[in-house]
Order: sequence, then structure tokens, then C-alpha cells
Amino acid sequence: MLCLCYTPHMIAKINGDQALALARNVIQIEADTVRGLSDLLDENFTNAVETLLGCKGRVVVSGIGKSGHVARKFAATLASTGTPAFFVHPAEASHGDLGMVTADDIFIALSNSGETEELVAILPLIKRLGTKFIAITGRPESSLAQLADMHLNARVEKEACPMNLAPTASTTAAMALGDALAVAVLDARGFGPDDFARSHPGGTLGRRLLTYVRDVMRIGGEVPVVSLDATISDALFQITDKRMGMTAVINGNNHVEGIFTDGDLRRVLQRDGDFRSMKLADVMTRNPRTIGPDHLAVATVELMERYRINQMLVVDENANLIGALNMHDLFSKKVI
Repeated sequence: MLCLCYTPHMIAKINGDQALALARNVIQIEADTVRGLSDLLDENFTNAVETLLGCKGRVVVSGIGKSGHVARKFAATLASTGTPAFFVHPAEASHGDLGMVTADDIFIALSNSGETEELVAILPLIKRLGTKFIAITGRPESSLAQLADMHLNARVEKEACPMNLAPTASTTAAMALGDALAVAVLDARGFGPDDFARSHPGGTLGRRLLTYVRDVMRIGGEVPVVSLDATISDALFQITDKRMGMTAVINGNNHVEGIFTDGDLRRVLQRDGDFRSMKLADVMTRNPRTIGPDHLAVATVELMERYRINQMLVVDENANLIGALNMHDLFSKKVI
């Protein structure tokens, strides 16, 4: 019976200093590689952006091995930023999946060597369809680069692997170039935050970009509010009952005149002690920070952090009170 097991000499001890030095070297090599890409960009990049913008079908991205993983990520980035795209495995393409590709599509192939057999094998069929073909390789003289309508050069001086074998810097370069292409197309397409939110409705980004103040604010009887002629005792009742740490102060036309907060109460007590005879209008904060219901909820967070406040009154275009919210409301809706 064959027994496969590790022998003691196969178990190496970690040299912390050596590991850190190697890690820093890897990061430096990959950073230098990405920086060097900018010098390799030429009119082919501009042509590729223009071609993607004019695509009447979808963008089909393909690659194998590590390049395949990068290709999947590239396709996902394009799809989430306004350019319909999907990944096709080149080996599967030779066995039927090529039927997904049409003349209206754009085919993008990723291969560091530019000689990946599975990609080279299907290129004649891609060309016969009349499908535009963009190659991203590290060798402009390669088969894929020569057959492409546009070639994007992702050449690297060396891999970050100490043996210069494992795809490391080359995959980083290909991913960075793919991101650059996706972002250039995104910008040219006028793809904005609302568009981004529509393609990310289920995650944190979607909540931040799709949640408006009107979706978070308290309304009606949940809003602590007193009239301009109220006493501090009246205000304290509202603060305690509604548990928002403040109360809005309005006039007879529902126009916001001020706000009275826990902080205002502490300042009154420190300054005067006995507040029973005081008028609320004399101690409230006038001209408080307010926001409209159609602003993004995340904008409220930014205002609260900027002005170091925990509550915000929501008003209409005439500064009439229509709601209120505090940090807890934003936390509960997962805006923060």
C-alpha cells in the first residue's frame, strides 16, 4: 500500500524577518508593475473604451487558470457598472458554450503569454462571427495580440514569485488594466451613484445609496414637538416620552423656530440651576440644522458628524416640520 505522508524535513520553521522582507518585496514588485502600466497605455485603450461603449450585445470575457479568475472578476465589474457582461470558460466554449457569443458581442481574452491553446483554438470562430476581439496579454508579439482588433499590453518585468514562475505580478497587472477599462467606460457612460445602487440593492452599498431621509425619519405622533410658548417642563415631557433626546419647537403655522436638546438642558442647569420660571424660547437653539425628506440618509450622517449633533429635524421647502430622526434611527436602518 502506498502511503503519502509528510516527513519531518518537509515541515519548515517560519523566519519572521524573512517572511516580512519577502512580503514587502512582493508588494513592491506588484506596485511597481501597476505603476508601469500607465506608460504602456496607448490608442488601443481609447479604441477599446469606444468599442465597449458602442457594444449592441454583451461583453464576453474569457481566460483560463489564474487569468480565468481575473477574467471572472473583470466581467463582474463590467456588469455591475453598466456594461452587460459574462464569463465564458475557453475550454467549455469549444464544447458548445461558444453558441452564447453573437456578432453583436465583444469578446475579451486574458492571457499573460498570449498563447493559451484553448483561446487560440476558438479565435477563428470568433473572427468568423464578426465579433470584435480585444486581447489583454503580456506579449504584444503573441498570437492573441496579433489576431486581436485591439491589444492592451499588460507586460510585466518579472513575477513577484521568488522563482519568477507563479502568476502574481502578471495577474495583478491584468486586474488593474481591467479595472482601468471598466472605470473609463463607466465614466464615459455617465454611470452614477443611482445607477450603481440599482445594481447593488442587496448589500450595504445599496442601502446607503437607496435609503432616503423619508424612509428613515419618524413622523406624526413619534416626533417630539412643542409650541413656541411652551415651558421647559413641557419640553422635558416630550423628550422623555418620545426618547429622541430633543424636541422640535414650532410656531402656530408648524414652522420650525428651534430645537431643545438634552445638551441645551444641561447648559441651562449649569448656568441657572432653577429653570421652572424660564421660557423655552429663551433657552432653545434657534436656526437648528435641518434636512429635506428627499436627501439620501447617508447625507444626514455626514451632516451629523460634521456638526457633532445626534438629531436632525426634517422639514419641507417652507421649513415646516414633517419629521425627525436621530443616530439610532440610522443605525437601525443599517445606513451607518
